Amino acid sequence: MTDPLSDFPITRRWPPRRPEAIQLYTLNTPNGVKASIMLEECGLDYDAHRIDIGDAAADQMTPEFLALNPNNKIPAMIDPDGPGGQPLGLWESGAILLYLGDKTGRFLPKDGAARWHTVQWLMFQMGGVGPMFGQLGFFHAFKGREIEDKRPRNRYVAESRRLLGVLDRQLEGRDWITGDYSIADIATAPWVNNLVNRYKAGDLVGADDFANVAAWVDRFLARPAVQRGLVVGAEN
Repeated sequence: MTDPLSDFPITRRWPPRRPEAIQLYTLNTPNGVKASIMLEECGLDYDAHRIDIGDAAADQMTPEFLALNPNNKIPAMIDPDGPGGQPLGLWESGAILLYLGDKTGRFLPKDGAARWHTVQWLMFQMGGVGPMFGQLGFFHAFKGREIEDKRPRNRYVAESRRLLGVLDRQLEGRDWITGDYSIADIATAPWVNNLVNRYKAGDLVGADDFANVAAWVDRFLARPAVQRGLVVGAEN
C-alpha cells in the first residue's frame, strides 16, 4: 500500500516515525507551542519534528520545508487523516488551531455567537499581540537593542501595554478570555508568557499593572497539557 505521506517532500527530510500520526514541524517559540499545546489538549497522536530557524540556511529555508509552507515559518503540520480521509498539509498557527478545534470539537464552539467571539479573540492575537510583542522582543532583547534610537522600541512598548490593557479588561471576572477555555487562550497566553519570561520585558511594559492577565497566565501554565506542549521542539 502506498504511503499517502510520501507525496509530501518534507517527509523525506524528516521521515515520519509513525505515518498514521499527525506530523508536526515546530520549535518551542510562542507560535510553535500553540500547535503542540492544542495537540496535547485534544489528546491527538502526533510526531514532532524540531525545525531549526536560527539563520537563513536553517531548516525552514530548505526546499522540503518550503514545499509544505511557502512562507517558511513554523509551525506546519500534516494530518494523514484530513477531510474526506485524505492527507492535509497545513501552516499558519491560527489556521492549525481552527482546524484542530473543528476536527476534535474541542476548545472552539461549533457555531453561533460563541464561535465568532472565540475567533475574534484569536484574530486579536494573530493581528495584534503576536506581531507587537515580537517586535518589542526584537528591539528589547535581541539585535534591535543595539539600535541607539529608542523610538521604535518605545512604539512597541506602548502598543504592547495597550494590548495588555485590552486583555486585562476582557479577563475581569473571567477565568478565560471568552469564559470557557479555548483556542483564544492557547494562542495568546504563550505570547504573554514569552514577553515576561523570555524577553524580560515585564518591567518595561508594566506587567504588574495587569493582575487579571498575570492570574490567567498562571492558570494556563498550571495545565498539564500546556506543560507538555511548551517543551515540544525544545533544543536537546
